[in-house]
Amino acid sequence: MELWEAIVLGVIQGLTEFLPVSSSGHLEIANALFGIHESNNLAFTVAVHGATVLSTIVVFWREIGQLLSGLFRFQMNEQTRFIINICISMIPVLIVGLFFKDSVEALFTSNMTLVGCTLLVTAALLTFSQYAPRRNRMMTPLSALMMGIAQAVAVLPGLSRSGSTISTGLIMGVKPEEVTKFSFLMVLIPILGMNFLDIVGGSFAEGDSVGSLNLIAGAVAAFVTGTLACKWMIGIVKRGKLIWFALYCLCVGAGALIYSLIH
Repeated sequence: MELWEAIVLGVIQGLTEFLPVSSSGHLEIANALFGIHESNNLAFTVAVHGATVLSTIVVFWREIGQLLSGLFRFQMNEQTRFIINICISMIPVLIVGLFFKDSVEALFTSNMTLVGCTLLVTAALLTFSQYAPRRNRMMTPLSALMMGIAQAVAVLPGLSRSGSTISTGLIMGVKPEEVTKFSFLMVLIPILGMNFLDIVGGSFAEGDSVGSLNLIAGAVAAFVTGTLACKWMIGIVKRGKLIWFALYCLCVGAGALIYSLIH
């Protein structure tokens, strides 16, 4: 991997982790275009995902502090209920990680047909949520579970995690600002857990060929663009402008399908 490729992939990861256009799908497309084999770059994947987790913490540091402060009062308050809902949302992705991890990883082979189809599904979800009635409800355990199921299904490359979870929350009638905050915070522990397992499993040793400079450059690019995209996305959901991302996913998905037919 060249330095410029690391920076480009970091920018793609940072932007698309928060924008509802699928970071995994875009990375698969980039890997196919650059001829990069993901199995040789596990360390890079860990680094850029860790960088986007850090950007989430930076953007939501006040909210995270308030949640922890409320939790350690050891009473059933608003913050404790929010964290309970976060725990509920992690159940589906935990099941997928424990029992279907190898099957999911086998899908990451720069399969443009799969990526194209799942990007079209993302476009459909975003379109549906755009026109779903706004009920401005607070998060409930059922809403948290449904968003967790959406997150688990979104392990498929091309199916946007943020797009799936935010769309599901909006369709369930949850307030847009509540949905956005919950969507971005619910992924912190699963990503940190995945990165920990990859490190323990020797992923960095497998990814030595990437080079330390490339790892740092990719991580910095992912952090900077991730922070900007996270802040941008909060405003986008509040204004209800998801339809433009649906059109984008439609175009990119169609392009991926055409690419798969040509190659």
